[in-house]
Amino acid sequence: MAKAVRRTVTRTGKRSAIQEEHKKFMGRKIFFIFFLLFSIILVLGISVTLGPLDITILEVYEAIFQRLFSIYLGVERLTELVIWNIRLPRIIWGIVAGFGLGVAGCVMQAVLRNPLASPFTLGISAGAGFGVSVAIIFNFAFFGGMYAIIGNAFIFALICAGLILGLSAIKGGTVEIMILAGIALNYLFSAASSMLRYFASDQQLREMGFWGGGHLGVFAWEELSIVTIALVICFILLMLKSWDLNVMTVGDDTAKSLGVDSGHVRVYVMVVSSLLVASIVCFVGTIGFIGLVAPHMCRMVIGGDNRFQIPAAGLTGAIILLGADILAMNIIPPTIIPTGTMTTILGVPFFFYLMLTRRREYW
Repeated sequence: MAKAVRRTVTRTGKRSAIQEEHKKFMGRKIFFIFFLLFSIILVLGISVTLGPLDITILEVYEAIFQRLFSIYLGVERLTELVIWNIRLPRIIWGIVAGFGLGVAGCVMQAVLRNPLASPFTLGISAGAGFGVSVAIIFNFAFFGGMYAIIGNAFIFALICAGLILGLSAIKGGTVEIMILAGIALNYLFSAASSMLRYFASDQQLREMGFWGGGHLGVFAWEELSIVTIALVICFILLMLKSWDLNVMTVGDDTAKSLGVDSGHVRVYVMVVSSLLVASIVCFVGTIGFIGLVAPHMCRMVIGGDNRFQIPAAGLTGAIILLGADILAMNIIPPTIIPTGTMTTILGVPFFFYLMLTRRREYW
């Protein structure tokens, strides 16, 4: 009887210890997300102060509240215009684009169970780049006016995603076929864009190079609202599948036994994430390594639970893109390095660092 009591007490103690450890780990995840939110607010305030016109962090937030709530806080008209019409749109573009690319990279890595999966490596960005080349060189566009290049980038990014899904469906929708199809299409669209350069004039080459380098400072609030709406809708749709993504990490057969249709979830996530990526890259151009590096950084801190991993990867992507854009604008003034170029320059060595120092896998 005494032994049974001791065993019961021991099991109860172990269960309590596990529950306590679980609570601590959950608390760390929540704290990490709030820390990222605070970091974005801080980096936003600092980045607005950088430029030819001297502006303090206090003036930045005063100007924001002054415009939002229509109250006068003593900020000069010129300062408010520079903050609200020039610097702040570029920074918010960086936050929205970085968040979307981080989320897309996270769910692609989760659903394909591959640490190299991202919008860049799966060819979606290359498809958008080919669409831009067609619009610039042949003056062929699905939409007219100012949205000619944007529309082509969006449509061809979706075409690339559709080809990946179509090719994988022919072979049963397996993870391996999706990855191989994405890599092949990445090379195909990149080679096609390079070939079209031989038919381009000097002006057209400059336009193609400008879009291919990635940029945040071209569009303003109106276009930003379109991308933000797409981001919010896609983010909600992806979060609804976060638990299914957790289940799928143990394998398709096990997931099926637990009531999760891996094939359906895989197609669903790829379609939604492709729409998200297409909505972003058609405006900001080719920006790589955000969707690749951001999920790995978060996974090292909070593990692979996609309920927390997806928003954390988005916030981390926003911080990375903001930091890269700050360096791009200020490292060699007055020259502004393309943002996509800077993210690659920073991303490659940092990715090597992650590979060499990583101690655990969460797949």
